[in-house]
Amino acid sequence: MTEPFLVLIAGPYRSGTGDDPEKLAANVDLMNRAAYEVLRRGHVPLTGEALALPLAELAGSTATGDAAFESVFHPYARLLVARCDAVLRVGGASAGADEMAEIARARGAAVFASADELPPVG
Repeated sequence: MTEPFLVLIAGPYRSGTGDDPEKLAANVDLMNRAAYEVLRRGHVPLTGEALALPLAELAGSTATGDAAFESVFHPYARLLVARCDAVLRVGGASAGADEMAEIARARGAAVFASADELPPVG
């Protein structure tokens, strides 16, 4: 048994979407569902999207991928992963999600492919 991990959910956000709002929303939904599974197992999930998207808007972003978006989105994710105990890598191809997993591994943090792999809390 272990203490709860702070787990970054890393998955595709923009990859393969052409920045289509419905596809972006589907990717966020996938990560939120994974976060819920992490929470159900007693760990603390984070999605960078939930935190970085509002900040990108405050930075002046008016479109996904514009300069203000880019100044916040991945830099913020890199800060988050540096503080997390683990990463849950979900979904399909994503250079950004793969980068988060690699940063975690380089720090010696765990990287999981399924919430079922997380250790029991207690």
